[in-house]
Amino acid sequence: MKQKQLYLLGFLAILLVVLIILFFTSGVGEKIGDKEIGPALDKTKQAAAELPTQTITLFFLSEEDALLHPEEREIPATSSVVEAARITINELLKGSHEELICPFSPQVQLREIFISEEGIAYVDFSREISEAQPYGATSEMLAIYSVVNTLTYNFKEIKKVFLLVEGRERETLSGHVDLRRPFLPMNDLIAPQK
Repeated sequence: MKQKQLYLLGFLAILLVVLIILFFTSGVGEKIGDKEIGPALDKTKQAAAELPTQTITLFFLSEEDALLHPEEREIPATSSVVEAARITINELLKGSHEELICPFSPQVQLREIFISEEGIAYVDFSREISEAQPYGATSEMLAIYSVVNTLTYNFKEIKKVFLLVEGRERETLSGHVDLRRPFLPMNDLIAPQK
C-alpha cells in the first residue's frame, strides 16, 4: 500500500512540475501592443459609423429676424416615430451647432411625448419651460413653433402638436399664446433658404 502511495505522490509531483513549466512558458513572446489594439478600435469606430442614421431639420431663432431658421442634424435611425420624435426634441433642446439661438433655457427637459391616432403629438416639458425665462409675445410664439414646426416638418405622422407642462395643460407659457389647443405648423415663420 505504501508503494502505491509513493507512486501516486511521485506521479503528482511530476505532473505539478510539468504544469508549472507549461504555465510559465506558454505565454512567452505574447505581447499586447498598439498594433493589436489599433485594428480592434478601428473596427469599433467603423461599426459605429455604419449604424443607420436619419437626417432631421431643427428650427432655431436668429438675431437677424423673428423667423425660425433650419438646421440639419443626423440622429440614429429608428422604426418608432415616437422614439425618433423624442430624440428630435432632445436635439432641439441641446441647442444649435451653427450659432443659432435655442428658444429654451438649458434647464428645460422633455418629460414625455405621445402621438395619438389622429396625428396629434402631445409634448410634455418640465416646468422650466415657463419658469426659467420670461417670454415676450414674439419669443413665446417662436418657442412654441420651433417645437411644432420641428415635429411636423420631420414626421408626416404628426399633424398637430399639443404642449403640456409637467403633464398638465397650461393656459400659456408666459401669458401670451393660448396653449389650450393643438397647434398646426406655421410655415410662414420659417426663414427662406439662402
